[in-house]
Amino acid sequence: MPKSKRAKVYNLTQVAKKTRENKDKLFSNIRECIPQYQHCFVFSIDNMRNNYLKDVRRELSDCRLFFGKTKLTARALGATPEEAQADNIHLLTRYLAGSVGLLFTNRAPEAITAYFTDLTHVDFARAGTPATRTITVPPGIVYSTGGEVPQEHDVPVAHTLEPELRRLGMPTRMVKGKVCLGGDESGEGSAEGYTICKEGDVLDSRQTRLLKLFSVCMSEFRVGLLAYWSAASGAVTELEGAKERMAQMQQQQGKGKGGKKGGKVAAAGEDKMDEDEDEDGEEEEEEGDE
Repeated sequence: MPKSKRAKVYNLTQVAKKTRENKDKLFSNIRECIPQYQHCFVFSIDNMRNNYLKDVRRELSDCRLFFGKTKLTARALGATPEEAQADNIHLLTRYLAGSVGLLFTNRAPEAITAYFTDLTHVDFARAGTPATRTITVPPGIVYSTGGEVPQEHDVPVAHTLEPELRRLGMPTRMVKGKVCLGGDESGEGSAEGYTICKEGDVLDSRQTRLLKLFSVCMSEFRVGLLAYWSAASGAVTELEGAKERMAQMQQQQGKGKGGKKGGKVAAAGEDKMDEDEDEDGEEEEEEGDE
């Protein structure tokens, strides 16, 4: 049968697809920065958040930061000594694997290292990330932090959240206008409480939603410097912890490609809002700072 002209797919996203012009622009921008800056850093990002990356761009306004495809970045630098755009800069390509980027700067390497060492932001976990600790909501009246702080310093959750908690799998009920877990306000009938996640488990979208409702943060945005190239000496210096971070990134990347349970959950469980945010960030990152 011929295809129906009425059955058309309309993309509602506001993010434009990457074209050949975008890749050529990123390629040329990286090559233009090589002779203009004294140092080129390769960095990795844990728990990517675009809003925090924008803050980094703003504070390092005199630098150029690129966060794009690793193969394109490696080709822009030069993957071999013959293709290298500067002496020994091709040695940085061995660090271009996983979620990594380039930072061109004229600041001293010690200043850049000190800045990123102190840069950490705590945020809510997304689907596909492992839980850093076990979270159990105690029985009885459900409080806003899920038992993370003493009851005398906490407040009960609003009654309007009870249907949402029940939809997410918590066996809650309304008792005298309060959201309770178990038989009554004292928690009889559910002595062990409700465990949202256990340490080491890969979180799904339901668990991350519950953690967010109880204001529990499990992700930490952190930038790790792997190595840097200096124009004056033409040498590439590997920084502390680079081998461990590279091994960890390769392990995570292998799990995602291998189709293991954790990789499947991460691919299927991410929220649509998170995907759109990542696409927005990727578009801005490929263009670079003004």
